[in-house]
Amino acid sequence: MNQLFYGDNLDVLRDHVRDETVDLIYLDPPFNSDTNYNVLFKSPTGEEAKAQIEAFEDTWHWNESAERAFDEVINGPHSDASIMLRAMRGALGDNDMMAYLAMMAVRLIELHRVLKPTGALYLHCDPTASHYLKILLDAIFGAEYFQNEIVWHYSGWNAKLNTKFNSRHDVIFYYSKGKEPRFNSYTIPWESEAEYVRVRKQKVNTEKSGKKFVLSDAGGGRRVKRYLHEAMAYGKPVDDVWDIDKINNSSKESLGYQTQKPVALLQRIVAASSNEGDLVLDPFCGCGTTIHASEKMKRQWIGIDVTHLAIALVERRLKEAFSGIVYEVHGVPKDHASARDLAVRDKHEFQKWITATIGAQPYRGGRKGMDRGIDGYMHFRDADRKAQFAVVSVKGGSITPSMVRDLKGTMEREGAALGLFLTLNDPTREMIKEAASAGIYETGGQKISRVQILTAAEILEGRRPQVPFGFSEGFAKATREEDDDAQGSLL
Repeated sequence: MNQLFYGDNLDVLRDHVRDETVDLIYLDPPFNSDTNYNVLFKSPTGEEAKAQIEAFEDTWHWNESAERAFDEVINGPHSDASIMLRAMRGALGDNDMMAYLAMMAVRLIELHRVLKPTGALYLHCDPTASHYLKILLDAIFGAEYFQNEIVWHYSGWNAKLNTKFNSRHDVIFYYSKGKEPRFNSYTIPWESEAEYVRVRKQKVNTEKSGKKFVLSDAGGGRRVKRYLHEAMAYGKPVDDVWDIDKINNSSKESLGYQTQKPVALLQRIVAASSNEGDLVLDPFCGCGTTIHASEKMKRQWIGIDVTHLAIALVERRLKEAFSGIVYEVHGVPKDHASARDLAVRDKHEFQKWITATIGAQPYRGGRKGMDRGIDGYMHFRDADRKAQFAVVSVKGGSITPSMVRDLKGTMEREGAALGLFLTLNDPTREMIKEAASAGIYETGGQKISRVQILTAAEILEGRRPQVPFGFSEGFAKATREEDDDAQGSLL
């Protein structure tokens, strides 16, 4: 069964993925020493919402985890990777880049282990680290198994720069596990007769009947006559430079995720290196584009991410795009006991999980203690189409009526129309009374309690806040996928 895992991908790979069981791996591990990788949400006005959710903080710093990863590789059985990583540390020292490479090396070794002999790995690189990653891949997979450096080229606004050219491409390294990888060479349609002539540099002749033809090279100095419509019907073979539009704010696919990749890009990779029923793995699945493409193309899949927010986004995307989809989720609360366990282990992850589950935007105001009593936002429009919002307060421990009073104060300070109090434990009678004293929010004939209390147990059973029509969830709605087999037209 298709599977979605919350957790560290290194642990998930070791505990749940057997040797040589995966047909295709795609990964896009982010690295930029000056950037946090956020999921950005938009308010109903189209502006950036107050909350910027820290979904994948750039935490590649040299610390105990990096040292442990380095030691695992150095003392492990993969001698080539050990030699290469030791040389890199000697050259780079103990800095952020070296921490990233050590953490990636131990994971790439695991990814090599789970690939079938006919399997393939596609690594989407940040330009600040791509040259180092290719050296690591050569050491782990073998330089002889390097197949392609794919250039994903996309359009965009070109500014006049004083010191360099505009950057308009990403790099994707394609490595195979063995000498005979599964690979499906295919073509895409020619856009026009003019494009065919320009690219193929063939002269077009015309018969008396009006039919157009070209003379193609048949080898040995011979030429063969081919009618133009037949020559074009074969299509244009795909090379290693891919012109595919990037996701932007106006894209139908856009979910508001900063590093979201287009489905067309992942469909091309899935089509090239897997067949129907094969298993595709994405260990940094983010907003789930690899999973989306795999499901659409009838592949089995495994997705892994280290944040509850990403898992909630992927689940919502799948359910909206594919009617009746079936899959298993591991590592997220499924009952009150597991919700309590998460709250005890990591209160911030509990906050993000429960807030994202109701469709709100988890929020952390940066440093601990600086969130001003706000754990999330939920945006909606009133009957006059005016943008409104609710503030969310999450409590994973003991609760008192004063906490509901604090939420009411936060609502007044922030100008929020509604307040949502999410709690692990059942509220007392006094808390329910305190919430009721906040009164009713009315718009367009709808009457809604201004302060609503929901427990983790109720949320797990499917209860959601009452919000006016025009409710704008934290995650943009995914495009519904229709059942069809016309995959070739999408590549």
